[in-house]
Amino acid sequence: MESIEKYTVTGPISLQKMATTSDLDLSDEKAIKKLMKVCEKLSAFQDTMYAHNKYSALICIQGMDTAGKDSLIREVFKEFNARGVVVQSFKTPTSTELEHDYLWRHYIALPERGKFSVFNRTHYENVLVSRVHPEIILNENLPRIESVDDITEKFWEKRYAEINAFEEHIQNNGIILFKFFLHLSKDEQKRRLLRRLNKGKHNWKFSVGDLKERAKWEQYQHFYELAINKTATKDRPWYVVPADSKPQCRYIFAKILEQVLFDFKDIKEPELNEEIKKNIGFYREILENE
Repeated sequence: MESIEKYTVTGPISLQKMATTSDLDLSDEKAIKKLMKVCEKLSAFQDTMYAHNKYSALICIQGMDTAGKDSLIREVFKEFNARGVVVQSFKTPTSTELEHDYLWRHYIALPERGKFSVFNRTHYENVLVSRVHPEIILNENLPRIESVDDITEKFWEKRYAEINAFEEHIQNNGIILFKFFLHLSKDEQKRRLLRRLNKGKHNWKFSVGDLKERAKWEQYQHFYELAINKTATKDRPWYVVPADSKPQCRYIFAKILEQVLFDFKDIKEPELNEEIKKNIGFYREILENE
């Protein structure tokens, strides 16, 4: 894998024209082995970033049901220091969260300096599931929104602009932002849903709601494409990763993290001040003579 450019979106795209299977000359078995090596490098980088204490990383992951978000997070970040990465899974907003604006719960979950935060589903749900089911917006109890008819295109344009402003703000304050869309085909989703039904140990993952949302596949694809096109910029690109093969998806995902993060040449372990350097021998002698 030489370049991440083919997965990088900085302007309008058509999801239908983007592959859901990778063209890597790589078996799934080799992808798993390569992933392990990349993960070790990422873990070491996080240690350095923690010591540097100026940046943090926010990794946003979106995708249709069964796209492999949970297992990807488990496999990519399992080598990390447990205190160095926090995973946030955003579900239906609680009553407390609904007493604030829709970005509030995401803002308070942003990573501390030196750490990684992974958003499993993200602030983009507010222009994805809410667009497919606009009645959800009524739960936010917003001024001048009394019915679904009040949720106009102008409302959504403002929301895209708010998301762009939010991302620009956090990026300006030291957060390295990644936005991933795990691009799954409808046929592969069908196979994964059938697997949940056919394998007893996976039955618990199945919900009737999965089928209801699958019936809205085209709507979701349209609004994913729209969200990406409205918020992809050179400074804040989206990464559209083929997701029909889980091992290859995880490897591509990790390589994107590696290539982007390792471009931050200023992230390095701080040096001891000159006074401590000069007296290292003295401090060592104190300890050795205890």
